[in-house]
Amino acid sequence: MKAVAKTIGTAKDGSAVTALLASSLAMALALLSGLSWGDEPEPVDTRAPGRPAAKSAPKPPFKNVKLPGLVINFQERCVDLEGSICLDRGFLELIACTKGSKEHESIVAIEARPMHIHAALLLLGANPGNPATRRPIDEQGTRWIDVPPKGDPVDVYLVFKKREGKMVERPISDFVARSGKRPGKHLDAGGADADECTEFPHTFLFAGSLLRGDGPGPRKYLSDLSGNVISIATFGDELLCLPGVYSNANESLMWQVDASRLPKVGSKVALRLRPRNKPAAKTDEAEK
Repeated sequence: MKAVAKTIGTAKDGSAVTALLASSLAMALALLSGLSWGDEPEPVDTRAPGRPAAKSAPKPPFKNVKLPGLVINFQERCVDLEGSICLDRGFLELIACTKGSKEHESIVAIEARPMHIHAALLLLGANPGNPATRRPIDEQGTRWIDVPPKGDPVDVYLVFKKREGKMVERPISDFVARSGKRPGKHLDAGGADADECTEFPHTFLFAGSLLRGDGPGPRKYLSDLSGNVISIATFGDELLCLPGVYSNANESLMWQVDASRLPKVGSKVALRLRPRNKPAAKTDEAEK
């Protein structure tokens, strides 16, 4: 536990992350589109006075929203992240990292900022939780408790073009295999023993990383700094993670790349994030 705990940060208030990112992305969308949520502007009525009003056309669904390195698809309820294959052999600590960070232990290097990915998932109705953390339970900070990761489930897929030009979508689990090593101590796996786990999942938790900062000025979104976007090992600042707590020590890494169906290193791909939760249905009271 001590070895893993060194990589786990102190818990912060997740609601602060949500509020900050929701407000910042709302402002970004207004600046990008000049409109509200992709609605078309109201047409000017040029009819002569007294003529009956024409039936208004139904409002179109939300348009896709593009931010640097990602696209939010409201109709399909998914976020597509631009990226490239950066590894085809070796042990894995991550599924995805930001470009220029941890390509030597990730399958995909992505272009988008993790903070923008967080905000995009919020707009699709996903609720963030927290990465695995340690929280003090006394004012002196001498007693701590371990807090397991939580957050809404998000399915992760790899989207790429096959040789014949056809686009395909595959669960990310198709490209990860058991390493054959006996894992180190595994903590709070949600009921599943690591020794018995032979198939890699394609569903992760929307942990939501953490904010850090002391004194005046804006706080930093830690995943932006570390590059830990979709994590297998536990770092304590990842955006998406597995339900358990896993050591990132080399002798404990359980998973490796399965390149049998993976595009070549350098190939342009997309990581598709699809929240499992459905948006709450609007009630008559909410629409009033």
